[in-house]
Amino acid sequence: MSDIIIETRDLSRAFRVGDQEIMALDSLSLQIARGEFVGIMGPSGSGKTTLLNLLGCLDQPSSGSIVFEGQDISGLSEREIDDLRLKRMGFIFQTFNLMPTFTALENVAFPMEIAGIPRDERVERARQILKQLGLIERIHHKPRELSAGENQRVAIARALANNPSVILADEPTGNLDSRTTEEISQLLSDLNTEYRVAIILVTHDASVARAASRRLWMIDGSLGQDSD
Repeated sequence: MSDIIIETRDLSRAFRVGDQEIMALDSLSLQIARGEFVGIMGPSGSGKTTLLNLLGCLDQPSSGSIVFEGQDISGLSEREIDDLRLKRMGFIFQTFNLMPTFTALENVAFPMEIAGIPRDERVERARQILKQLGLIERIHHKPRELSAGENQRVAIARALANNPSVILADEPTGNLDSRTTEEISQLLSDLNTEYRVAIILVTHDASVARAASRRLWMIDGSLGQDSD
């Protein structure tokens, strides 16, 4: 099995605004190793979220290719893409994106239900992940009854639910205070080590990016190595 889990080859994404073409990504080539934790920094509008959306199959490139676990995903059907996102990828968002009427347990179990995992198995796995993340006393609480930090922990647990190969995290600490930001950054680092899951995190916060084992800087749709 290859050590490279995701590779982009001359990846570009252009958007048309009126009569102007904006190049969000410009011939970007990148390799992410299995189990690697990569932090991508850059100012607003630099292309960070565009890159993450392409890697997560939430958008299509204008040109170039993305190879995931040795397979060029451009040749996959929509159904195969959905299956790839469900079973091989986890997502963490700044706004948590939890189901507001579901409890923490139900939010974490839901991706496993879609994947066809039997009820007893998915409930037990959801309980175990939430326990590991320090939320066993909160599993029957809904998002409105939890703090921002607790909601992000639930979202992280949900991202781990189907044992993904990679987790894509888009500004996961953007709505958190400084103390909780530090806790979540350390948690992601710990989970990367324990689960050997690759994490690709985009952030404008250098202190968050320091949790990563490799840091990249993005500007004007291009990547460079962080000098820190």
